[in-house]
Amino acid sequence: MALVAVPVLAVGGRLVPAIEDAVDARQATAPETARAAREAGVTYDDSDEGGLDPALEHALDHARAAAAAEGIEIVVTSGWRSAAHQQQLFDEAVVRYGSVEEAHKWVLPPDESEHVTGRAVDVGPQAARDWLEAHGARWGLCRVYRNEPWHFERLAPEDGGTCPPMRDNA
Repeated sequence: MALVAVPVLAVGGRLVPAIEDAVDARQATAPETARAAREAGVTYDDSDEGGLDPALEHALDHARAAAAAEGIEIVVTSGWRSAAHQQQLFDEAVVRYGSVEEAHKWVLPPDESEHVTGRAVDVGPQAARDWLEAHGARWGLCRVYRNEPWHFERLAPEDGGTCPPMRDNA
């Protein structure tokens, strides 16, 4: 899997105003950039499985094995993220969507994101997402947001349990 660094000049966790001014509203940023990266099987430099919560990693391993038996490969396209990377994604979304409120529908700040705690993964390709949504509860893996079909967390109270209702967005 290729690693891609996404350079952004930031000071104190905020994008430098000159960079903000230079961002073209038509240019794909989070979530479009993240979605394109996930589709291509690319992860960001610190978005890997190394920092995943052990229970999530264990559940994911079992789900991957079951999916593979059916010819489906589940690829983690984004797992653990550093707080700095999550802040960068949130800042990009604020620029893209024009407000904190709109950005919050797609990307959470670091203190609210389960990616920063290692308790969330984004997966691809589409067949894997569909499979995991249909079968993931066997291992407690649940799709969380209606607007993010790639985002899963270990939320079922027990393996084989029922996932909580999806939220419309972050």
